[in-house]
Amino acid sequence: MAFIKEESEDIKIEEVFSVKHEETEEQTDLMQLKEESQELKEFEVKNHYKKDHDFRTGEKSFNCSIRKKVSSRKRRLNTKTIRDFTCQQCGNTFSQKRNLESHMRIHTGEKPYTCQQCGKSFSQKKNFNVHMRVHTGEKPYTCQQCGKSFTQKSSLNVHMRIHTGENPFTCLQCGNTFSQKKNFNVHMRIHTGEKPYTCQQCGKSFTQKSSLNVHMRAHTGENPFTCLQCGNTFSQKKNFNVHMRIHTGEKPYTCQQCGKSFTQKSSLNIHMRIHTGENPFTCQQCGQSFSRKQNFSVHMRVHTGELSAICVGRASHEKEIYRFT
Repeated sequence: MAFIKEESEDIKIEEVFSVKHEETEEQTDLMQLKEESQELKEFEVKNHYKKDHDFRTGEKSFNCSIRKKVSSRKRRLNTKTIRDFTCQQCGNTFSQKRNLESHMRIHTGEKPYTCQQCGKSFSQKKNFNVHMRVHTGEKPYTCQQCGKSFTQKSSLNVHMRIHTGENPFTCLQCGNTFSQKKNFNVHMRIHTGEKPYTCQQCGKSFTQKSSLNVHMRAHTGENPFTCLQCGNTFSQKKNFNVHMRIHTGEKPYTCQQCGKSFTQKSSLNIHMRIHTGENPFTCQQCGQSFSRKQNFSVHMRVHTGELSAICVGRASHEKEIYRFT
């Protein structure tokens, strides 16, 4: 055991010496490059008005030799920088050893930066610093047009597309465009059929994690949105918002043909069938068609025997009249 430890220490010292030697060698090259560049500059200033003399005395050749030497040393330094630090697992190269060490955490899974407030860990210090703004409330990047602030510059850049109207991500299958890549990726699942988020209780799958989270409330019974006026609770915010229009009287969806207004877009879509004459729900047994699914469902119970009734006609375009027996 003592031999192994001693050998390990020797290797470590040798590695440190090797890195130090490389750094010293690189510093020497840089100093020589600086000296030669300065020498070339002084020579050019000194002989700016003596071109003819340079040609006669051969000093021009000396000028060229300095240029070649400086250029050669620059190339050597650049080559050394590129090849110095290479990841043995994926082949990525880095100009500095600390960048390689940071990169290696991708492969090792190491996350040395841990938030003392919530326990979340990070492989990169810069990501840790950005995360800490969640706790401090710091938002250093502000939109000059609307005043909204963000914790990351990338978030501000994405936000600016609202003002510019830029939608850089285009679906090649249907032509829809998106300002954010994450929204584009979610959209693409419509075409691919991919549903990566699956409920472990019932097996139902979803294209978005947020949809799975909402679905899970069906199993847990959680209703986080409560109406303060009547006490009704809702599992989804969109349903809560629609409900609130009962109290406010807001009806934002208006028929352009007759002026009737509705609290929900789906109600307007159904209403539009009055004007278009569309009846998308057709009974396969008797051929009758309906504009509303709920009327179609009631009608089907006559055929199944669930309801004992005779259809005696329609009261209007919306409803049928049944005489139950």
